[in-house]
Amino acid sequence: MVFRASSSSIIVSSFLFLCLIPLSISRASHELHGNRVSGKDGKIAWRRQIAEESNPNSTITNTTTPIDQTPFVLAAERTHRKDPLNRYNFYTGGWNISSQHYWASVAFTAVPLFAVSIAWFVGFGLALFVIACYFCCCRRRNYSYSRVAYAISLILLILFTLAAIAGCVVLYNAQEKFHKSTLGTLDYMVNQADVIVGNLQNFSTSLASAKSVGVDQIFLPANVQGNIDNIQTKLNTSADGLATRAAKNSNNIKSFLDSMRLYLIIIAAVMLFLAFFGFLLSIFGLQFLVSVLVVIGWILVAGTFILCGIFLLLHNVLTDTCVAMDDWVTHPHEQTALDDILPCVDVSTANESMYRSREVTYQLVGIVNQVITNISNQNFPPIVGPPLYYNQSGPLIPPLCSPYNPDMSNRTCLVNEVTLEDSSKVWKEYECEAAASGSTEICTGVGRLTPSLYSQMLAAVSVSQGLYQYGPFLTQLEDCSFVRETFTSISANNCPELDRDTKWTYVGLVIVSVAVMLSLIFWVVYARERRHRIYNKDFLARSIQPPLPLQDKADPFVEE
Repeated sequence: MVFRASSSSIIVSSFLFLCLIPLSISRASHELHGNRVSGKDGKIAWRRQIAEESNPNSTITNTTTPIDQTPFVLAAERTHRKDPLNRYNFYTGGWNISSQHYWASVAFTAVPLFAVSIAWFVGFGLALFVIACYFCCCRRRNYSYSRVAYAISLILLILFTLAAIAGCVVLYNAQEKFHKSTLGTLDYMVNQADVIVGNLQNFSTSLASAKSVGVDQIFLPANVQGNIDNIQTKLNTSADGLATRAAKNSNNIKSFLDSMRLYLIIIAAVMLFLAFFGFLLSIFGLQFLVSVLVVIGWILVAGTFILCGIFLLLHNVLTDTCVAMDDWVTHPHEQTALDDILPCVDVSTANESMYRSREVTYQLVGIVNQVITNISNQNFPPIVGPPLYYNQSGPLIPPLCSPYNPDMSNRTCLVNEVTLEDSSKVWKEYECEAAASGSTEICTGVGRLTPSLYSQMLAAVSVSQGLYQYGPFLTQLEDCSFVRETFTSISANNCPELDRDTKWTYVGLVIVSVAVMLSLIFWVVYARERRHRIYNKDFLARSIQPPLPLQDKADPFVEE
């Protein structure tokens, strides 16, 4: 049974991998250990740690008191099944694809279908063997005949043939919908992975751009640029790895789904052919061909019952997974089996990424404000010359608002400061008309920013704003918010269709298997009744045939 679960394990593992692939960035850069972002809004805490610290009912009496980390059982009611590996006691561990007891319990739901397959294969095989021995060794004509048995066998044969045809139609439609809904889910997850990869690449590009950004020949410190190189390499490696694994797993799953679709279509077509032509051959009394189809159908029915069990297992696992995702989304502060799979609990990596982003933003804003305060807003005499003097005049330029304090905690802008979003519009009013003077620009009108200086400041602001905007994205990536949103969307939009389509595919397989199985039986029964009917007609025809009339012999003594 555990072996039967392996194929479904591959499907679910790939399913989960594509759901969780956006978060494997934390695993790829696990070795990063740097300064933690401080401040109330800066720390990214582990979900369980938040729950333990924010629980009003928990009181810590001393430092040695153990913290209750009892795992929350996902899909507890849904997975309450008998576990054959635990003396057939009920399994209570919930959804957990890393547990052999979970796979044993879910595989046990398909045992009745596997048992039917074995019983059918052995039982009907013995029946065919007995019938073959009878025809070879003890065959004699039986003239007994029942019109009721003949009529009932014919009616049931027609009904079961129609049921087999209907089952093939149900199976074909269900597998088409299952293939469509599964591909839709897969495309959504791949798109989510592409969003993550794109954002990581853009974030890495923004970091790289920050190294070359300078305002009036003032650049980022060398140590900050070195930190940028370090994390940029890790980000690019992680993003490229994510893209490669997403594409590879997507292609593997699509190939598997295409193969499954082809097999189901072949099964539906073969069973339809078997049921229809078996019925026609039985009606026309082609005994030898019917016998050949009976043997073929005997093997195919056993195989379809096994396939029914596998699809039932797949249906249960996918449904369990959807319920588990719902439970995980609604209980974000609990320790669950998903915590061993989700790579979003690496707090050091999350804080390191956030710290570098905030550090670069803070440094760039500092560079811009340093130029504004020490150069642009100063009234140097012409004798000083460029780059300090370029004939700046007029109202003072408002400084740029830094979104972070020196300790990298969130900061509120002052009244006289300009936000990152409004800086380009506000500073445009302080730009002067300038004329080139050698390699520098000199203002020829009122204003405190030359066009080139204004462009350099905007470039620094653009990079700072980009890094600032990617902060919430990194937070969502590392604290599982992104995965939680993905799971919520899949549960609401994709799980109902997957549950319905796998169920109807399973139902179609069961209908086809049972209908063809009963059709095979009644092929044999109807053939027997039809043969007895023919024997009975021949016997009656010979019985009621009138005797030949006696001819009188001529008397030799009688003269004509």
